[in-house]
Amino acid sequence: MVACIKSFPISNSHFTPILFTYLLLLSFSASTTPILAINITTLLSSYPNFSSFTALLSSTPSLANELTGCSSLTLLAVPNSYLSASVDFTRHLSPFSLADLLRYHFLLQYFSWSELHQIPTSGVLVTTLFQTTGRAASNSGTVNITRNPITNTVTINSPPPYSTSNATVLSLVKTFPYNISIISVNSLLVPDGFNLMASETRPPLGLNITKALIDGHNFFVAASMLSASGVVQEFEADERGAGITLFVPTDTAFADLPATVSIQSLPAEKKAVVLKFHVLHSYYPLGSLESIVNPVQPTLATEATGAGSYTLNISRVNGSLAINTGIVQASVTQTVFDENPVAIFGMSKVLLPREIFGRNPISTSKPGNAVMGTAQPPDISLSPESSTGYDGQPSHLSSPPGFREDIKSGSRVEAAINGLQSLILALCCTVLYVAV
Repeated sequence: MVACIKSFPISNSHFTPILFTYLLLLSFSASTTPILAINITTLLSSYPNFSSFTALLSSTPSLANELTGCSSLTLLAVPNSYLSASVDFTRHLSPFSLADLLRYHFLLQYFSWSELHQIPTSGVLVTTLFQTTGRAASNSGTVNITRNPITNTVTINSPPPYSTSNATVLSLVKTFPYNISIISVNSLLVPDGFNLMASETRPPLGLNITKALIDGHNFFVAASMLSASGVVQEFEADERGAGITLFVPTDTAFADLPATVSIQSLPAEKKAVVLKFHVLHSYYPLGSLESIVNPVQPTLATEATGAGSYTLNISRVNGSLAINTGIVQASVTQTVFDENPVAIFGMSKVLLPREIFGRNPISTSKPGNAVMGTAQPPDISLSPESSTGYDGQPSHLSSPPGFREDIKSGSRVEAAINGLQSLILALCCTVLYVAV
């Protein structure tokens, strides 16, 4: 900035208060420019050399929803010439296993090309998207990045002491500074303990969800609604994919709905969205839900309506697993069914999406009406993004090893830095104005 001032002298006649005000406003507008949301699959599709890897990403659309909460990431992409050696086993993977394999290639940290080649020789441990699912044992959802000090070659592998899978960094494909970086590597990475043959050895479950709810003796209303709407067939079809997790309100929960809330009177398409709002498109046993890293989870309704909408916030409240919609907070009362790839949990309240029922808290509990003897957490008006647990307050949503805090708060840190830059620029303009 000093060099520019020297190259283009400013006279009193030209540096007017109007110009000063313009520069000041320009500095603040630059600092508040929003970050552009980028579809990585679309971006990578412009590179023919990665068409096979792009096809794998396109076959798992749920990944796009999971990436919306990441402020910075690095994708490890495999070129066609190297991926061809792995085609045999990727072809036989179930969508559930393939999605987890691909999650292992998303590093939840931005690395520029120069930063990769400044990695300490001792290496660094970096969290991947796979770690956030809660299905990665210990730190098997992380990768270890090392650099050879002699050749300056960067290698990415499973964390020690196993390191059974490794890949060498080839080149930089594309970068959007401080947000997205796509790096080319020479091999697919496989998490330690990941069973590539699981899809071939696991028998299809073929669970009749409606029957399972009826056998639960407290879910007749939900079973009737699912059967009448026809969405239960869609849920059962997902059993053969990534699996599903259903949060099913008890009959008491439906009875406790206020008179102002009538799900039955909704149009058929909205009623289906409400039902899909109770389902996660992935299998989560109770232990995984309690230790989930990213509390804001997309639902089947998210996939039907667009990223960022119809999300659930999963946290721990008063010792119970709680699900918050932004206008209703409910607790898990029981496990109805849990066998990979389907988990069904009973809920103390009906999960009402704010996109349909408004943004004001809705009280769905009647005095003295406790469900399953479980203490009911209070209704809160916070949105899923700002409710308890999003910033790591409750203990069970702590980050795994190597998970940097700037993944959760990168946008706030960036805003603070931009604000400081704006302040410095404004002060310089002020001093310059007074001087001339």
